[in-house]
Amino acid sequence: MNYSVVARKNPSKKSEPAKYYALAQASGELDFDEMCEAITGRTTCTETDVRAALAGIIYEAKRALKAGRIVRLGDLGSLQMGVSSTGAEKAEDFTISMIKKSHINFRPGKGLTDITKTMAYTRVVTRSMQSSESGGSADGGIEENPLG
Repeated sequence: MNYSVVARKNPSKKSEPAKYYALAQASGELDFDEMCEAITGRTTCTETDVRAALAGIIYEAKRALKAGRIVRLGDLGSLQMGVSSTGAEKAEDFTISMIKKSHINFRPGKGLTDITKTMAYTRVVTRSMQSSESGGSADGGIEENPLG
């Protein structure tokens, strides 16, 4: 996994100097078409079957979430609706108009979280540094694995 190092100030202690933190850097994307093609190559299902199954999962997940149900997808994880609202001084003062938005919470399952135990890390320069530097960074590409 690629990461870069960025300076961040503590918002509650703005007078203190910034500290440097790791920031994950994506190395690309896996889009829906590519995923369907990859699954087709690993199974006996046709690409049409794979697309239909994934579309069915999305459709049923939306129905269940709208009904307030938790959607459990095995090792992939679970989905659940959440809401954000402003606060009221007393419970009886709370009105539905105080709900600002809803969102979907994703909790990864064991099948996904297991990969975090064996992750290897490679330090790269930030994208903004890559565009401003012509020769790259002296420490770019250094592999570090703090887990072993």
